[in-house]
Amino acid sequence: MKINASVLLFFFISIFGLMSCSVNPVTGKKQLNFMPESQELAIGKESDPAVIAQFGLYPNDTLQKFIKEKGNLMASKSHRPNLPFEFRILDSDVINAFAVPGGYVYFTRGIMAHFNNEAQFAGVLGHEIGHITARHSSQQYTKQMLTQIAFMGGMIFSEKFRNISEQAMQGMQLLFLKFSRDDESESDVLGVKYSSAIGYDAKEMADFFKTLERVTEKEGARVPEFMSTHPDPGNRYTTVTQLAKDYQTSNNLTDLKINRDSYLRMIDGIVYGPDPRQGYLDKSNFVFYHPEMKFEYPIPSNWQFQNSPQAVQAANQDGTAAIILTMSQKKSFSEAASELLEAYQLKNTSNPSNTKINGLDAYTFVAEQVLDNSTMQQMTTEQKTQADAEKLMVLFTLYQYNGTIYVLQGMTAKKDYSAQKNNFLYSMNGFKPLYDSKRINVLPERVKIVTVNTDASLKDVMTQNKIPVDRMEEVAILNGMQQTTVLKKGTLVKMIEKRW
Repeated sequence: MKINASVLLFFFISIFGLMSCSVNPVTGKKQLNFMPESQELAIGKESDPAVIAQFGLYPNDTLQKFIKEKGNLMASKSHRPNLPFEFRILDSDVINAFAVPGGYVYFTRGIMAHFNNEAQFAGVLGHEIGHITARHSSQQYTKQMLTQIAFMGGMIFSEKFRNISEQAMQGMQLLFLKFSRDDESESDVLGVKYSSAIGYDAKEMADFFKTLERVTEKEGARVPEFMSTHPDPGNRYTTVTQLAKDYQTSNNLTDLKINRDSYLRMIDGIVYGPDPRQGYLDKSNFVFYHPEMKFEYPIPSNWQFQNSPQAVQAANQDGTAAIILTMSQKKSFSEAASELLEAYQLKNTSNPSNTKINGLDAYTFVAEQVLDNSTMQQMTTEQKTQADAEKLMVLFTLYQYNGTIYVLQGMTAKKDYSAQKNNFLYSMNGFKPLYDSKRINVLPERVKIVTVNTDASLKDVMTQNKIPVDRMEEVAILNGMQQTTVLKKGTLVKMIEKRW
């Protein structure tokens, strides 16, 4: 097929007409930009409810007030002080902080527990504000759009380019990785500037990167989300330390705040690690318990597991089958079933059954994915057979319990349904009310701030506070110290208070 050159010219004029030049508020330089500020604001406003639904807000008014006050103060000193910034602490044990375009900044309680003073917190807060003020998300969006345009042009004009398209895209991905690291470096610079602007010692941010490195290196520890979402540009500790020293010297900054004790007292009692009150999996018997909602059900042994406020998910090791628990806002089984079929684009393939499971009213049915007729008509008989075998098949069981409809769904490819059905039924037939008071009254671990009563090593203090030997390194990292660190009488340190 021949392509008219004038049509192509019109196409590229139209595309490039969508671009606008704007001045980057941080660098002061003009740059191409596909995302106007109004779109940034819209993205943030639309994303915020989803983020909160995914993680939940940490229910601590003192900490929420703290991050808002410090965040608003720092934002007022930033390059974009007129943005409607929002700052929130999420109820998640992962160690992470992230920013969404439009001024939304999120810290987890997990990262709050690992800071050892206000200055560390302020440095990371400045870093995240820096991602927003430097418009890193909008720049990445523009780079992707430009690449797609260039790639499209190459595909249209050059048969040779079409032949090497896969290698070309791999090269572009490497280029974006470099840009991402450049963004991180720029945000580190801004973290130093912004935290210094409100009077904090930015060298402490560098110390926090040491803590992140130790969490990562600790055998068996979960890699902090911060390290996966924030690519590490070389030796960050050394770089940030030097940035802070240079900035303080050039601006003649002295008497900068660290505020260790006040910060530690503020996080005294913060939930540490997973919160079993929100539901937990006991891996000794692979049963999921929810103390607040008072139900339990088993999942197949050694399946992967993830719990969030939106859903409880379990999947087999190779990812070919999943069992997911959600809740429906509907009042009846039939309404809830109709909603599920429409949302997942499924059709019912069985007669729904009203039954009783462990004393609960239940409703079961099987459904499968609806394949597009026009697409199917273009397939060969063999392709149709394969498509039918690969389409999604779901076994649903709905329960009426305590005024709520709970939905357990076992999903897999149609070809694997027979092999996985017993796994699905194992969970579904085991869903029942939770009566065990020990399971209901379970409490989370919390950070406990203690005062050292005599000069001693951190290890000795941990021994006095009955920290198990196999968790001493974890607590040392939590304090940003070594087990051998000698503490003076009166020093505040973090311990983990085990209540269950």
